[in-house]
Amino acid sequence: MTHQRDPEAQAVAQELKQQLIILGLFLASFWGLEISDQFVFQNLWRGGLDVFGILPRQLLGLRGIFFAPFLHGGFQHLVTNSIPFALLGWLVMLDRIRDFFTVTLITMLVGGLGVWLIGAQNSVHIGASILIFGYLGFLLFRGYFRRDIPSIAVSLLVFFLYGGVLWSVLPTTPGVSWEGHLFGLIGGAIAAKYLNPRSPHR
Repeated sequence: MTHQRDPEAQAVAQELKQQLIILGLFLASFWGLEISDQFVFQNLWRGGLDVFGILPRQLLGLRGIFFAPFLHGGFQHLVTNSIPFALLGWLVMLDRIRDFFTVTLITMLVGGLGVWLIGAQNSVHIGASILIFGYLGFLLFRGYFRRDIPSIAVSLLVFFLYGGVLWSVLPTTPGVSWEGHLFGLIGGAIAAKYLNPRSPHR
């Protein structure tokens, strides 16, 4: 006697597999670039891959809008970002996987341009925290815009887990890109408004 798996269970398993693959590829790119930077590129030229970060108000620094989230200032910085990126990124794609890519793109553009416009002169901004704060902003504001029980529950859970880091959107800690945190959060909020099913454009 054979048993066929429930189609709904199969669909859930397949979606979970896709989510893990997407997050795994992002994390692998973070770690692969940092390992390469530490052991190869920093020996080739000054600053290594970090020179591809966001350089405020420098034309060349605009490339960092797309490169900076994948670069980190050492393994401690990378480890600190990896877990919240994976958890918050997974929560973003729980409803629809494509939301993850939309939120990521909007956050990179809004957050990156914001940093480029107001970041301190001669500074370099790197790190996935700009995306982490984008996901945080999206999850927090999605509950406000949608006003349904699942979205509000996730917003409350995320605030309980990560509400304390919201202080870092203020210039209180030297060496921390508060601009990236602030504009990443704003980018996530904009994405929550854009992806709200009740928005006029949808």
